[in-house]
Order: sequence, then structure tokens, then C-alpha cells
Amino acid sequence: MKNEPPVFYHPDTLKPDESIGRLMREIMSAMASQVDRELAPLGLTEAQWMPLLKLHLNLASTSTELARECRTDAGATTRMLDRLEEKGFIQRARSAQDRRVVNLELTSEGSRTAQHIPAVLCKVQNELLQDFSQEDFDTLKALLRRMLGSAKALAAAKEPRA
Repeated sequence: MKNEPPVFYHPDTLKPDESIGRLMREIMSAMASQVDRELAPLGLTEAQWMPLLKLHLNLASTSTELARECRTDAGATTRMLDRLEEKGFIQRARSAQDRRVVNLELTSEGSRTAQHIPAVLCKVQNELLQDFSQEDFDTLKALLRRMLGSAKALAAAKEPRA
């Protein structure tokens, strides 16, 4: 007989402020606010630093790839790219092989600016983890990976089959 998984939440005793989702959302919000403050002098907002970093790390080279990497829709990605282009951080270039494809390239200013992003992300995350031991940190990562694995398995199980 298969063991039933534990049930941690019950409708009659639910305290939304104590839910894992709420706690993670508050942590992400606090982290995003701090990263925004740190990157503001570089002229970057939360919506702009991630695409700039993805381009810098060569994780995307087109608007479609960038939207997928940043998990945003095509319209929002286009508007954000317009702002990055206006600021002189990126340029668009038609592909020589396929004129329908528009490649995204960092300008020299965009590249210089993007080089600062990893240090800011490390600084902010290290500040949030300052009261953690190495063991705490390793345990937290392992637990979050396990939770993410469960989330992905649930999502895959609920996807319609072709």
C-alpha cells in the first residue's frame, strides 16, 4: 500500500500569511526591490535587467527566444526591447540568412552595463542569506529544488496529452 503524502494545509486552519507561496512571493518581491535599487544608477528597471543579462550570457538572440527565457509575452518583450534600444543598450539587426529574423545584439554600452548585473545579483542574494550557515544554504537549495521538481511533475501530469 502506497503511503499517502502529508497534508500540511487545511481549509479550516489556513493562515495565508504562513503559506509557502506567500513567503516565497514576499522574498522575491524584497529581492526584486533591492536589485532595482542597486541597478537604478545604471538606468535599468526590473523588467530590463533580466533581458539584458540573458543577452549578455548568450541565452537568447531574438525577441522570441528572449520572451521564452524571461517568461513574458511577445508584446511585453517588444515594448521592453524598444526601451532598451532607446537607452542605447541593444540594437536590432536583420539576419543575413533569413530576413524575417531580427537578431538582438548588445551595444558596447549595453555590454558594459550588463557586466555589472551578476555582481549586484550576488550582493543582494548574499545579503538575504547573511544569517545562514553553509549547511542551511545547501539544505534550502535542496528543499527548493525538490519542491520545484514536484511542481514540474504536477504540471506535466496535468498537461493534455496529444
